[in-house]
Amino acid sequence: PKWPQETSGELFVSPGKVDEVRTEADGLQSLEVTELDLQWIQVLSEGWAKPLKGFMREKQFLQSQHFNCLLDNDLSNQSVPIVLPVSTGDKQRMEGRPAIALRYQGVIKAVLRNPEFYEHRKEERCARQFGTTNPNHPYIKMVMASGDWLAGGELEVLERIVWNDGLDQYRFTPSELKNKFKELQADAVFAFQLRNPIHNGHALLMSDCKRQLVERGYKKPVLLLHPLGGWTKDDDVPLKVRMAQHQAVLEAKVLDPEHTVLAVFPSPMMYAGPTEVQWHARARMTCGANFYIVGRDPAGMPHPDTKADLYNPQHGGLVLSMAPGMPQLEILHFRVAAYDTKSKSMAFFDPQRKEDFDFISGTRMRTLARNGENPPTKSSRRSRASTPHR
Repeated sequence: PKWPQETSGELFVSPGKVDEVRTEADGLQSLEVTELDLQWIQVLSEGWAKPLKGFMREKQFLQSQHFNCLLDNDLSNQSVPIVLPVSTGDKQRMEGRPAIALRYQGVIKAVLRNPEFYEHRKEERCARQFGTTNPNHPYIKMVMASGDWLAGGELEVLERIVWNDGLDQYRFTPSELKNKFKELQADAVFAFQLRNPIHNGHALLMSDCKRQLVERGYKKPVLLLHPLGGWTKDDDVPLKVRMAQHQAVLEAKVLDPEHTVLAVFPSPMMYAGPTEVQWHARARMTCGANFYIVGRDPAGMPHPDTKADLYNPQHGGLVLSMAPGMPQLEILHFRVAAYDTKSKSMAFFDPQRKEDFDFISGTRMRTLARNGENPPTKSSRRSRASTPHR
């Protein structure tokens, strides 16, 4: 791909001004943010949501809700709102002030400039973003419990957000990833996101995507293996376990470690189906990906009440292939892989002998991992990372 000279979209205070802004922030009214808010601050500060300069103001929020895009300057896809909820008391305390300090566990993390407060219409937001207002949906539950107002404004983040969880070495900004792809002399970057344990079916799919790109004439396609690292619902496998397993797959050379970059995508998971998968794909554009692999039911989950698929499993891929505001990104659709009981290995599904195939879905892998059970013999790498540490 071409590597245009452009601004990174990062919202960090320049190193020479950190002390000055920190001193200023000490004297400002401050707002204590949640861990979820801090994850969104990380997303914004590193430039994943470029061209956003901070939490959405009302006009940007409405553009995201109604058009799935930001309309200022060039059209850019932004299907999910990135907003900062505040309580009525905090809004009254901070309204009219030119800047607010944002603290997490008492420590100043950022300054929000020229804040704008507007009504947090939670039911309308959820109906548009999720296609449901079911209060048992895990992200909707958090939205409904959050403040009745939203605060928009420009962010100045004092320093990089780190979590000290043993995984910070996998957290690269879009600019850092672009540099890695340059060092690898990549002429194509294809991105794959998982929030599930990885298995050999996934490896087969990724290897097949690389084969397709080579056949199209690319010399050095590089895989961005980019599991989601923000908040996930309680029954998803923890990030630390997933990263250990991803690393084990690379060390076993099930995937080519020389042409794979393993990194953590800092976004929280929203389980918003076709709306959210646009965000997942569009964010990867910022780090130089020009191909995005989409599978069955991306960003989906079972309906909280009926347990049927909340979204049509095919709609995510279909919507993504039509989505506006992602000009450089081509969507690569999954071929269906399953465990072939005849060859005792993962293979692409053959409908002519469907009785020979055992499907290893992400949901099933999560269930096996939680229960401490092993998947079929060659569907995954056996490693200490295969099951959660209890």
